[in-house]
Amino acid sequence: MAGLRGPDSSEDEHRLDERAVFPETVDVNIRQLDPIPAPRAFLRELPLTEEMSDLVLRSRQEIRALLHGRDDRLLVIVGPCSIHDPKAAREYAERLAAVNRELNDRLVIVMRTYFEKPRTTIGWKGLINDPDLDGRFNIRKGMWLARKVLTDVLSLGLPTAIEWLDPITPQYLCDLICWGAIGARNTESQVHRELASGLSMPIGFKNSTDGSIKAAADSCYTSAFEHHFLSINLDGRVISAETKGNPDCHLVLRGSSHRPNTDPESVAAALEALKASKASGPSEHGLVIDAAHGNCGKDENREAEVVEEIAARIADGEQGILGVMMESFLKGGHQKPAPLDQLVYGQSITDACVPWERTERLLHTLADAVATRRSAR
Repeated sequence: MAGLRGPDSSEDEHRLDERAVFPETVDVNIRQLDPIPAPRAFLRELPLTEEMSDLVLRSRQEIRALLHGRDDRLLVIVGPCSIHDPKAAREYAERLAAVNRELNDRLVIVMRTYFEKPRTTIGWKGLINDPDLDGRFNIRKGMWLARKVLTDVLSLGLPTAIEWLDPITPQYLCDLICWGAIGARNTESQVHRELASGLSMPIGFKNSTDGSIKAAADSCYTSAFEHHFLSINLDGRVISAETKGNPDCHLVLRGSSHRPNTDPESVAAALEALKASKASGPSEHGLVIDAAHGNCGKDENREAEVVEEIAARIADGEQGILGVMMESFLKGGHQKPAPLDQLVYGQSITDACVPWERTERLLHTLADAVATRRSAR
């Protein structure tokens, strides 16, 4: 122990100053280190207005109330599988905002604004990672564009949703986010459970890619407790973070590679798994169903049918369904990633999406289902 030196050791300062030469064991597989401005620089350049801040805080509270059984509206998280074109995202948001104004007495509509895409193997990893879709990976530009899209969406009066993937990203974007997800590939990750425990918005944990509910249920339980871990602050300094725990974590059913889990029996089994996990808060009231991914085989027509089936069950009074997720864009289907000028405008470059016209009808169907459920009470 006598050989250990504290962080303020003068010997460390001499050994590790800017002139220090590190051994060949450091950065062996790193080609380049490109400095990115600290989060505060981006927050200053694209700040929240007072109106946007009020919307974020109010939307988080409305989502919390719904998840905890104090609001009988249905949470609907809808939008592109991923954002690749800010102009098309803005047009989609304008259309969705108009529907939101019409249906907000029955639905809490939140727009999917996903900028990071987890990949099973390799592929385009989202707007932040490669904003020009050309393999140049201009992350500085991508982060700026992500904030620009979010401020555009909020300026239209729409709440925002995101999947948290990189543990550093939240410091750059979390002031603009109303609801967040931890994806199926990360739901068992200690890093993401710790991250969720300190995030300022409700977080949905998706079931694992193999269909297992237990990992996500355990995440809902674990993330409600305080954690300590390495992170960065708004000035980009490495810090030791101490969280209070997030009481608003909940389960999202997204199916698996071998079967969907939207049916009543799967929902009932998931609710029992939540009870067994001792997760509290939203888990005592229900869960969210993602109609995309493994629940539709990535087929946008089947996805729309799944939403219609869920709406019918809600209208019939089925308990435990707090919300629905749907991947939707201006045009249906999807296309392969390519530079923007080579793409079909308003069509997904990741998973296939439900086209806007059918999305609008589905939102009205869900709203009607909530109204029917209310009238039966």
